[in-house]
Amino acid sequence: MRSLRMPRFALAVPAWAWLAIFFVAPVAMVVWFSFGYKPGIFGTHANDVLSFDRYLEALSPTFFATFLNTLWIGLAGTALCLVIGLPVAYWMAVKAPPSRRGLLIALVMVPFWTNFLVRTIGWQVILAPEGWLSTLLQGVGLTDGPLDILYTRTAVLIGVVYNYLPLMILPLYVAFDRVGNPLREASKDLGAGKWRTFARVTLPLARPGVIAGVLLVFIPLMGDYITATVLGGARGNMVGQLVASQFQTAQNWALGSAMAVLLILVIMVTVALGALVVWLVTLPFRSRNRLVLGDAAVAASDAAVDDRELQEVGS
Repeated sequence: MRSLRMPRFALAVPAWAWLAIFFVAPVAMVVWFSFGYKPGIFGTHANDVLSFDRYLEALSPTFFATFLNTLWIGLAGTALCLVIGLPVAYWMAVKAPPSRRGLLIALVMVPFWTNFLVRTIGWQVILAPEGWLSTLLQGVGLTDGPLDILYTRTAVLIGVVYNYLPLMILPLYVAFDRVGNPLREASKDLGAGKWRTFARVTLPLARPGVIAGVLLVFIPLMGDYITATVLGGARGNMVGQLVASQFQTAQNWALGSAMAVLLILVIMVTVALGALVVWLVTLPFRSRNRLVLGDAAVAASDAAVDDRELQEVGS
């Protein structure tokens, strides 16, 4: 008797259903709301008349400056997380003793044991003009007066780097750990130094982890509004903060939806441009590697032909 078999795609049905219900449907609803308007003082949204007016309103000079500020914080925060997280992840995966790597990973995860809002408020206490950091800097003579970075873009940048740095370290650690010591040792045996081995062997092989870390940090960072609300004030506004205020305070769901859709588009365009720039920058190196591999293949083929001819002559 022939047994009944489920189609192969059946295993993916729960994941696709979850994605459709909790991601596609909400995003589609936000897009639909963005074409509507706010009907009066007590209404939230109406879609009987569709237009692009909310998008024009969201791109007004007042809101456009916030979009630029959000993009600056997103790019700068992601770059700082990469610069800080790269050596930390490399040390954890390569230099640290294997017996202690589990402890180091747990220490990286410690911030996630605390609520996102609580640890952001902690930075509000640290960066306050009367906080211990301000007192310490004045005591050692690094500042002439109280620390004045709270409720600025700098404070928001510090907060997002702290909050999202583990999301950069973890995929980088996995990527460096998968490279393995034999490849690095082989590179050194062939005459490459430490820096050349890292640049030519370790980092290219760890590129998937770098890409994953950048995406894991940049995408949620662009939509963050808690850090901007707690540490930014009026000088550190971000688009996520404006979207939340339109939905919760102004009750203008149409304008908030238009801002959310524009934020999604900004993220997608930025990621696409970043991928294009990386592809163009690495194109000469990839072409050089292909030439080297091609020469090596030709040399190996010639050596095999010579060996075969010698064997024929000998026989």
